[in-house]
Amino acid sequence: MILITFHLAELYDINAQIMITAVAGLFILPFFLFSSLAGQIADKYEKSFLIRIIKFVEIVLMCLTAAAFETMHLWWLVFLLFCMGTQSTFFGPLKFSILPQLLNDEELVAGNGLVNAGTNIAILTGTLCGGLFILSPLGRHYISAGVVGVAAAGYAASRFIPLAVPSSPELRIDRNLFRSTWEMLVYPLSNKDVFRSIIGISWFWFLGSVFLAQFPSFAKDTLGGDEQVSTLFLVIFSVGVGAGATLCNKLLKGRVSGKYLSYSLVGMSVFIGMLYMFSASAPAGAGLMSVWDFIRGPRALGIVFAMFMIALCGGLYSVPMYAMMQRMTPESHMARVIASLNIIDSLGMVLAAALTALMIAAGMSIYGIFFAMAFINLLMLPLTLKLSRINYD
Repeated sequence: MILITFHLAELYDINAQIMITAVAGLFILPFFLFSSLAGQIADKYEKSFLIRIIKFVEIVLMCLTAAAFETMHLWWLVFLLFCMGTQSTFFGPLKFSILPQLLNDEELVAGNGLVNAGTNIAILTGTLCGGLFILSPLGRHYISAGVVGVAAAGYAASRFIPLAVPSSPELRIDRNLFRSTWEMLVYPLSNKDVFRSIIGISWFWFLGSVFLAQFPSFAKDTLGGDEQVSTLFLVIFSVGVGAGATLCNKLLKGRVSGKYLSYSLVGMSVFIGMLYMFSASAPAGAGLMSVWDFIRGPRALGIVFAMFMIALCGGLYSVPMYAMMQRMTPESHMARVIASLNIIDSLGMVLAAALTALMIAAGMSIYGIFFAMAFINLLMLPLTLKLSRINYD
């Protein structure tokens, strides 16, 4: 996104905001297309073996990505991003469905918290390195080496995952993607609470995708910051979600509960409103500010604090949602339910990308789009109130 915003958009004569939105949508499109197949495979076969295969494929994709970074070919990078989305589609159901097999019930919230916090540490590290290096003279070489090295480390780590017996070895794989997708989406409807938790998780990704996709444009066009300011925002967001995920386990003390869902949802809207107030009155200057110039500015503390708290509330919101869904789902259908979650997640993020593109085309400012999300977010309050009343003891 930084490469498009600050370099490739001008080189290829394209609108950076619309291109970033389209690329974000393209990355998650495979979740919608292939999740049904991914869920069936994850339930039918032994999970640790599948994870090792997927992680090996990641090494191959990252070698190709390194070559694309070296040549700075936009469309090759976009295609590989789609391939990485496909790889993630097959990894997602395995990652979350294996947790209930390897963890006790009282460890489930902590396990999900660690997965979410670890994911955000990875996002933080990648975002920081990418933002700092991508536009520097030797940065592409560092990033190319880094993505291949991290992929190799991921494969090495997968060798230590314990065996997880197939949940449904008798399952017949339905290769008709449309039919299997429909059947997979219908199954969670038989349990309203599972379906509500899926909708709740998908809303987290809907809202988050709006913010993450627009941070480069927000930094540049709204606040007048350079790519390092955009990186700072992504780092703050990642740290905040990780902090919220960690805090969630401490507050719940290992119990699977939706006790704090409504509070965290309202908190997100309140702090989005705070972000709007601080950013709406911050006109961009003639030149692009460095991160240090931005931090010394009068509104920086308020913007940073609001972003961090939005993300923290998001982490506090999402972790119990995952644990609740896992607790309420039979092990024999776990991966397929998570695959259906990925389908609805992807649909939500595609809709988020489309909605954002329409708002931009209508002339709305980025901070205006954020402010609209604060009100739309509150529409989820009745759902969180229903989930918070479920007793798992």
